[in-house]
Amino acid sequence: MEITLKGDAQIESIPSLKDKALRINLNENIYGTFAEIGAGQETVRHFFRAGGASGTIAKAMSAYDKSFSDAIYGTEKENRYVTEDRLKKMLSHEVMLIENRLSRDEYPNKMFFSYANTVATIDFAKRFKGHGWVGIRYQIDANQEEYNEITLHVRFKETDARLQQETLGKLGTNLIYGAYYKYNQPKKLLRYLYDHIDKDQLEIDTINFSGPDFKDVDNRLMSLQLLKNGMTDAVMFAPDGNNVLPARVLYKKNILAFRGSFRPVTKVNIDMYEKSYNMFLQENKVTKEKTQVIFEITLSNLRASGGEIDEQDFMDRARLLCSLGQTVLISNFQEYYKLVEYFNLYTKNRMGLSMGINNLIDIFDEKYYRHLSGGILEAFGKLFNKDLKIYLYPMLNENKTMTTSEDLKVHPRMKELYKYFKFNGKLVDIKNYEPEILNIFSRKVLKMISNAEPGWEEMLPEGVSDIIKGQKLFGYEA
Repeated sequence: MEITLKGDAQIESIPSLKDKALRINLNENIYGTFAEIGAGQETVRHFFRAGGASGTIAKAMSAYDKSFSDAIYGTEKENRYVTEDRLKKMLSHEVMLIENRLSRDEYPNKMFFSYANTVATIDFAKRFKGHGWVGIRYQIDANQEEYNEITLHVRFKETDARLQQETLGKLGTNLIYGAYYKYNQPKKLLRYLYDHIDKDQLEIDTINFSGPDFKDVDNRLMSLQLLKNGMTDAVMFAPDGNNVLPARVLYKKNILAFRGSFRPVTKVNIDMYEKSYNMFLQENKVTKEKTQVIFEITLSNLRASGGEIDEQDFMDRARLLCSLGQTVLISNFQEYYKLVEYFNLYTKNRMGLSMGINNLIDIFDEKYYRHLSGGILEAFGKLFNKDLKIYLYPMLNENKTMTTSEDLKVHPRMKELYKYFKFNGKLVDIKNYEPEILNIFSRKVLKMISNAEPGWEEMLPEGVSDIIKGQKLFGYEA
């Protein structure tokens, strides 16, 4: 790698794509195959042009015809080819061919790899910008029986198919180079995926590391890095704790979302969830089978007072919510309308937001929308689409009275706007709440846990305290 000097400091310069490909090609022990479907053979092109490719490339192929592709990798459910399952099949098949066709007697020191992608670039009408799955399955040691694997999902932002193809080729080259030369620094590997690529060209919204050399890598923390690095605006975890593609979870679903700190989950959180969920299911065309519940935490909520993100605190919240069987979204959407816009990428069905009445006050505060040319009216046009409702949990005041949507005070300029949405049924009070738990707050519970004060267990839903104690979350010490 080249080093440039500036003053007394050394600054690492970014290797060119040619240099990266050439370094791989000149490593006599790296040897494998390229299988690219849907966007040309853009990655392998860099290795062919760099020189010395015969020492690296065992095979390069593209099976564009569906019948040919099915014959090689098998058929797909619903005839969909740009999926994680398809990518996994491609990687497995190509690695199997390498192992079967190349004798270890002839190639004793070769570290085999298979790089693959399955991609759909922007359509002719430019309605769908395109997306794809990219991955590599590879060895770091020739005697390694279990392969390492890195897979990721990308969404293209460019509006020209040729430019998208070129960007994909750059990404693939960066991935292969990082897999071999930065595998022991996965956070750096992530950042280097964008070498020679601008953030407005490509979004990486899901990534997973697996294999012997990544046994200590927590993929949830790697997804958090995607957010911190500005590579995506939202990442999602399934109840089993694994990263999951948001599009797969949200596609054509009715969505009910809860935003909170969940630090930890309290009886109030669960009561709000259960009551609003039952109300949401009463809506027209909403069924359990087609409804997805999302527990969302914003990136700003994860930041400590110094602006840094406490990764342990993040993991504690993620583990707790996943242990409760919930799907978790970590987002960079401070304003609710951005969250709704994000959901609208994947579904046009009904949506619900469940929140405390105090959060509604912020929604009707104009200062949050000064960056929009249309101000609060533009934001509300995006937020209150035809099929969205907000379910409001009451607030207990210091004088023991309750605040609901009926007596909420908003700024005088917002009164008529507030009445409009209230009258049209967009703002709905949660009626059958549990009044005796309204004085429970997460911050109070967290303080009690940290100070080893007794009684915090009673403020949490059944079983939550056992999870906190068993996994030693939120600083709990026996």
